[in-house]
Amino acid sequence: MDLSNLRPAIGSTKNRKRIGRGPGSGNGKTAGKGHKGQNARSGGGVKPGFEGGQMPLQRRLPKRGFKSLNKKVYALVNLRDLQELFETGSVVDIESLGQNGLVNKIYDGIKVLGDGDLNKSLTVKAHKFSQSAVAKIEAAGGKAEVI
Repeated sequence: MDLSNLRPAIGSTKNRKRIGRGPGSGNGKTAGKGHKGQNARSGGGVKPGFEGGQMPLQRRLPKRGFKSLNKKVYALVNLRDLQELFETGSVVDIESLGQNGLVNKIYDGIKVLGDGDLNKSLTVKAHKFSQSAVAKIEAAGGKAEVI
């Protein structure tokens, strides 16, 4: 093996199609474009989705709903996850949640939900809390602080 006999992998390259080079090539005369018509002309052809003047599919289907420009999407964290990962007396904030893998992408903030039990006193800092989460955090002797 040396530089003089290097070749591309078999099937990785194709030969160029030489059109309009006589009847022996199989692509002579009309060069594979057929006879006359829009697609045979210079610069001819139709844009994607054009159906010959028939109302195109994307215009026949109904439009549904909308996307609110003001909607806020929160990363959700449950109390059961805080119970497993944090020690008593620790402060739970955005950085500590990210380090423990509970929040990998911060959307518009973090919301703490009250799913699960909490019996450690934690100081939890988040953008939003559910009512049950605040009740359980304070019952365990902790604090729920809104950022």
